[in-house]
Amino acid sequence: MAQPRTPARDLALIAVFAGVTAALGLIPAFYTPLSPAPITAQSLGIILAGAILGGRRGFLSQLLFIALVAIGLPLLAGGRGGIGVFATPTVGFLVGYVVCAGVVGWLTFRKGAPYRLGWGLLINFLAGMLLLYAFGIPGMMFAADLSFIAAIAANLPFLVGDALKVVVATLIAKGVHSAYPGLLPFRGRTGATAPEKAST
Repeated sequence: MAQPRTPARDLALIAVFAGVTAALGLIPAFYTPLSPAPITAQSLGIILAGAILGGRRGFLSQLLFIALVAIGLPLLAGGRGGIGVFATPTVGFLVGYVVCAGVVGWLTFRKGAPYRLGWGLLINFLAGMLLLYAFGIPGMMFAADLSFIAAIAANLPFLVGDALKVVVATLIAKGVHSAYPGLLPFRGRTGATAPEKAST
């Protein structure tokens, strides 16, 4: 049975996962000669937010994070913040944080409980990694004046680390959902489901 939803609980979870993404920014960013955008750990936070909270709360947690960055808090890796970051090559990734958390969460909650590693890996790879590139690459092309091929090449250094983050996020989500099974609506073999309100 899904745990009861209350506005106070939802707000607390949204704030916690905005904080998780911010805390991952304390891990130093890594720059490579191939890319104007840094490699950071913060995309791990967006996958976790969606995979654990669901679409609506995952989306709102990252929207809160981006809003705090926009008003000037130095929450991005390297202590970056302020409206100016939306004019840098990372702009597409920042927009993608919000969208990807929502899509990962929506797909995860559509599958429901029990949380399965195979489906989790697939969802997190497609919606937490590839979809993020679908936002990040056009942003790099626009802000850094790169061709499509050059933007693709600039993202090659990200691949191994992002694949690792997908695996780590999936394992963490599996652990959380095993410890707190009520976070996901049940969609087992019997076809029983929790109320629709609990599935977003």
